[in-house]
Amino acid sequence: MSGSRLNHQAPQTVRYREQLWVPWWWWPLGFVGNGLMAYEVRLGLRSLPGWLPFAVFFAITVAALLWLGRIQVLVVETSDQRELWVGEAHLPVSVIARAAEVPQSAKSAALGRQLDPAAYVVHRGWVGPMVLVVLDDPDDPTPYWLISCRHPQRVLEALQS
Repeated sequence: MSGSRLNHQAPQTVRYREQLWVPWWWWPLGFVGNGLMAYEVRLGLRSLPGWLPFAVFFAITVAALLWLGRIQVLVVETSDQRELWVGEAHLPVSVIARAAEVPQSAKSAALGRQLDPAAYVVHRGWVGPMVLVVLDDPDDPTPYWLISCRHPQRVLEALQS
């Protein structure tokens, strides 16, 4: 696992890409909630221009929702290897022993008592299924990755093909 970004020197093929955006209905809910808070601030601080709390809370809402949806799941193939990227972390496919889908019904068990504390977990509550990637790397103490994704079968196909 490394913190460096994709190597832009070598030609690469993106085999799978998914952005873990928040659900669409969070946007109007966030704007309504923050609009109410901005209205309360406007009522309490009459010395401020009336539009200022709304502009500030609008910017906070947009920034927060974009930040929550910042994680991207990628399977990238270069001329010499294929890698799984989740956010800033990446993993060569050569160290993957096996991978499987964790359906939404088994998600609480996978994240509960069965979870190894050394596992690498990228969980987004608004994304139903997950992918379990078991590692076979003697240099890495991480036993497996548990990753939220909306289309686990596509991730598994991109890792295997």
